[in-house]
Parts: sequence; structure tokens; C-alpha cells
Amino acid sequence: MNFAEIEKDINTLAKKATAGTMSIDEMAGGTFTISNGGVYGSLLSMPIINPPQSAILGMHSIVQRPVGVGGSIVLRPMMYVALTYDHRLIDGREAVFFLRRIKDVVEDPRRLLLDI
Repeated sequence: MNFAEIEKDINTLAKKATAGTMSIDEMAGGTFTISNGGVYGSLLSMPIINPPQSAILGMHSIVQRPVGVGGSIVLRPMMYVALTYDHRLIDGREAVFFLRRIKDVVEDPRRLLLDI
């Protein structure tokens, strides 16, 4: 699916979940989950894989944190993400590259939309 098709399916499923009309079949068989504990104030956690999934990405709250920029300490919005994955299916190197890609597109969404 392209980006627009994924967004459309997510929107459809979100409406069904909100209305309480999502079927068990629509919730089964996933291979990857995104868990957003940040909406509940989670700062950091380690999500657990539910079989038959291969990985789960945990996203957490965005909070102001002190960071060094050009020799000065400044406040910047920071969000921790955690990736739990099945090492039988996903190599650690590829998992790190995936997390770096997430970082890049969160910091500059044009990278995702324009595929750069």
C-alpha cells in the first residue's frame, strides 16, 4: 500500500474501534504494532511482542529536555521510542537502521512524504 492507502485504512479502523464495531478478524494476524503510551504520559517503557507479531514500536511522551547544541545547553522537545523485535526474524543492525529512519522522518516529515 502507498502512504495514502495506509492512512485511509487506519482512519477506517480507528472509526470502527471508536464505535466498538471492529471485528476480531480485523484485530488478528498483525505482524507489527505501534503502541502509543505517550498519550497516557509514559516517558519510557519496553513493549512486549504478542505472537505472531515480529516487532512492536513503543512511542512515548514528548517532553522538554536539556540537550547540548553548539556548546550550549538548550531545551528541546524529546521523545523516546523503543523497538522490541524477534531476533529470529529481524537482525539488530536492521532494527537500528529502522529506528534511525523513524528519527529522521519525525524530525523532518518531508523525508517520509517525499521519500528522501
